[in-house]
Amino acid sequence: MNQHAANQKVAKRLILLVILMFGFGFALVPLYNVMCKQLGINGKVEAKSQALAHGIDESRTIKVLFLATNNDSLPWTFKPNMTSITLHPGENTRISFYAHNNTDHAMTVQAIPSIAPGLAAQYLKKTECFCFTQQTLGAHEAQDMPILFHLDRDIPKDVKSVTLAYTLFHIQKPEDVMPGEHGKLNA
Repeated sequence: MNQHAANQKVAKRLILLVILMFGFGFALVPLYNVMCKQLGINGKVEAKSQALAHGIDESRTIKVLFLATNNDSLPWTFKPNMTSITLHPGENTRISFYAHNNTDHAMTVQAIPSIAPGLAAQYLKKTECFCFTQQTLGAHEAQDMPILFHLDRDIPKDVKSVTLAYTLFHIQKPEDVMPGEHGKLNA
């Protein structure tokens, strides 16, 4: 076999490998969503709330704690406007988190939820949440970011408290990066 034919064979295999890797990359997000939904892990919850078929279970209450953190020293102030509430399963509740961009330039962030205990994730239904989309705040801009949610009536009776935590991550958009300065902000 001559060198040219061997090179063509290697090139074809590499192209096939790249195509397979690209396809696998696209398949990861749906696979992740299916696994999280089935296992109720990593804070993945349904984005839209379904109608409450059974109403509110007033025979019991559940305490919901709210936590907020910034990833990698993000220069924002981020905190829940209330640290906890007590609610009845099935009861729609609206709370909000306060966010303030402490920098001299606009920044975009994405909030990633986490729910504990993990079992509770499948019973927490959010109708509205700032975590559904990226949030952009201008220099020194602040806002309250709402969440509308309920815990399903079917949540196990031994669950007495649920923690809903959000971590803010800086989302660097391509236009924020100057050519030749990968990973640095164009401030």
